[in-house]
Amino acid sequence: MLIKCIVFYLALLLPAYCRAQGIYDTTIKPADAMPERYVPQLKGKRVALVINQTSTIGNVSLLDLLRSSGVNVVRIFVPEHGFRGSEDAGANVENAIDSATGLPVVSLYGKHKKPTAEDLADVDIVAYDLQDVGVRFYTYISTLQYVMEACGQNHRRLMILDRPNPNGFYVDGPVLDTAYRSFVGMQPIPIVYGMTAGEYAKMLAGERWCTGVEKLDMMVVKCANYAHEKKYKLPVAPSPNLRTMAAVYAYPSLCLLEGSVISVGRGTEFPFQQYGHPELDSTKYKNAFTPKGGEGAKNPPYESKRCYGKMTGKSDADILNIIGSELYLGWLITTYADYPDKENFFNAFFVKLAGSPELENDIKNNVREIEIRKKWEPGLNSFKIIRKKYLLYE
Repeated sequence: MLIKCIVFYLALLLPAYCRAQGIYDTTIKPADAMPERYVPQLKGKRVALVINQTSTIGNVSLLDLLRSSGVNVVRIFVPEHGFRGSEDAGANVENAIDSATGLPVVSLYGKHKKPTAEDLADVDIVAYDLQDVGVRFYTYISTLQYVMEACGQNHRRLMILDRPNPNGFYVDGPVLDTAYRSFVGMQPIPIVYGMTAGEYAKMLAGERWCTGVEKLDMMVVKCANYAHEKKYKLPVAPSPNLRTMAAVYAYPSLCLLEGSVISVGRGTEFPFQQYGHPELDSTKYKNAFTPKGGEGAKNPPYESKRCYGKMTGKSDADILNIIGSELYLGWLITTYADYPDKENFFNAFFVKLAGSPELENDIKNNVREIEIRKKWEPGLNSFKIIRKKYLLYE
């Protein structure tokens, strides 16, 4: 009888114990990992792909998988950071010819952000497969919007191969004021919006937030075993300075410092896992680093200068313990308080990142964090009502 009781309680406790040992759910499958769901609908069509280095199934690129399956791929579109994901943030990405396949590679970054009628003239369907990180100023969702508009206006079908959102487990931050739209913030959503690309696309279409969508023929191929509260470990770095999951988790909060004089570690071993500045007090900010130019950060801020700062955390658990399930303002508030030249702390980019001048003004006026967050609540509550209509996952 005692043995049966032990077995019974082990059966109850073991699954919870196993879940506690690992942050990530390894059963989650992005849509592109299930070709049986989408390859038949691409065969016999002229296909354009919106892809980069994240568009892989194991070690096989989506491009190679489709070509080996007999799908006629005629063009490749690429977002910020390029086809291989190695270009600097903001760097101009040129059109090219893929040396392996001879296919034209069309950049959707820089002056040519939206596919033209000419780009789509020999295309029947566009397949979008980019790994996003679920942050308003991460530009892949801006590229998604322009692709949706182009497909709607030119009567081309759009297939979205959905992927899990690694920051999909919370919604937080100021909602963008549309008077401050830019490529790093095109819609009235919070900094962390808690949606996959497929869900976000459905919201853009359903709310008529972009032009031409009333004519858009769009389908979303869903992920398997994904739910918003689950943690998903990205198998490929989505951009050159988000190399680890710790950086992906810190990014929504730490990237606000790119609208200031503070370095976020570009040009170091730990970009978006540390921050600093040559003029911060080295007795208080004891983590020192010296940025150097390299792939993904050719001319980093304060190149070859000693910066004094802090490490946000080296492990995924470190960052998750700090942020919990909200945008973390501590790094911004404390560096502003400690920086000697407050008048020149912020730059013009900060308003684009924050989505309005309000957060900058609040920081300058020493508004308490709890009061800052209260100001966000009406916008967040309104957004969550809209968001709920378009969720595809729990």
